[in-house]
Amino acid sequence: MMASKPGIKELTRQALRFVLLLTLLFALTGCGRDESNGPIVIKFSHVTAPATPKGQAADRFQALVNERLEGRVRVKIYPSGQLMNDDDSIDALAFGEIQMIAVSLSKFDRLTHRFQVFDLPFLFPDLRAVERFQGSPEGQQLLLAMSDRGLLGLTFWHNGMKQFSAPLPLRTPDAAKDLKFRIMESDVLQEQILQIGGNPQKMAFGEVYQALQTGAVDAQENTWSNIYSAKFYEVQPFLTETNHGYFGYLVTVNSSFWTALPDELRVEIEAILDEVTVWANEQSASINIAAKEKIIASGSSEIVSLSDAELEQWRSATRPVWNRFEKNIGADMIEAAQRAPQ
Repeated sequence: MMASKPGIKELTRQALRFVLLLTLLFALTGCGRDESNGPIVIKFSHVTAPATPKGQAADRFQALVNERLEGRVRVKIYPSGQLMNDDDSIDALAFGEIQMIAVSLSKFDRLTHRFQVFDLPFLFPDLRAVERFQGSPEGQQLLLAMSDRGLLGLTFWHNGMKQFSAPLPLRTPDAAKDLKFRIMESDVLQEQILQIGGNPQKMAFGEVYQALQTGAVDAQENTWSNIYSAKFYEVQPFLTETNHGYFGYLVTVNSSFWTALPDELRVEIEAILDEVTVWANEQSASINIAAKEKIIASGSSEIVSLSDAELEQWRSATRPVWNRFEKNIGADMIEAAQRAPQ
C-alpha cells in the first residue's frame, strides 16, 4: 500500500522550518556579539493582546530592560500573533529566529510530557497552590525539561484559572455531552473533554472567536481575561465558573542565545525577569477579576456558579484523566503538585 502524502498543514510547517533554518544560517541573531556593534536585540513574540496578564508582563519586561540596559540590550515585543502563532514560535525559537517566547504550557506537549501536569483537571485549587508547586524542586526541574531540544525555561507566568463557556449552562458534566469544545494542542485537555462526553477540537487561539461565532465549535475553556480580551463572551451565552484548570506560560529562550550572552548581561536580565514575574503573577488575579466584572457589566453572557455538589460531579468525572497520564508525567511530579496546597 502506498504511503499517504503529507497534508497541507504539515507541508507548510516543513516549509517554515526550512525558511527559518536558512535565516539562521545567513543572518545574525545578535547572540554574543561585541556590544560596540549595537545593542543585543531580544525578539519576544506572543499571541495575546497587550491588556492580558501575559501582554502586560511582556510590556513591563521590555520597559525595564530597555531602561536599565539602554544601549546594551533592547527587547522588541510582538503581541497578538503579529509575527506568528504559538506553535510556529516554538520552532522559530529553536532555530534562533526569535530569542524569547511565553507560550502556554500546553503547547509544549509535542516536545515533552512533563508539562502535562499543569493540564490535569482540578489538580490545583488556586494560583497560590500553583506557585508553591512551581517553586518546589520538582517544579524548578521542569525549566530544564526541553534543554535537549535547545530550549531553556526561565520562569513561569500566570494567566489564571480556567472556566467553561458554552451555549448552555454546564452545571454537570452530562450537559457537555456531544458539544464541540475548542482546546489547545494538549492530549490531556483532549482526554478531559472526552471524559465528559464532548468532542475536542484542537485549534489556534486566533481562530476561536470566528469558530464560536459560526458554530464550527460550540464551547471552549479559558481564563476570564482571555474570554474578555478575545470577546468570546459576545458569542457564548453562558460562562460556567469551574476553576477546573490552570492556564500559565513558560518564559522560554533559545539555549544557545542565552548561554552566549555576556555573564553580566545575563545576570541583569534574570534579575529583571524575576522582578517582572513577581509583579505579573500578583497582577494576574486582579486582571481576571476585572475581566469577569466587565463581562457581567456587558450583559452579553450569564455567569453560572456551581454548588459544591455540582463541582464534585465534575471532579469525579475528570479524575480518570490523572491515571491516564500518570506514566507520562511521572507519579513523583503529580504527588509534588498535590502537596502544593498544603
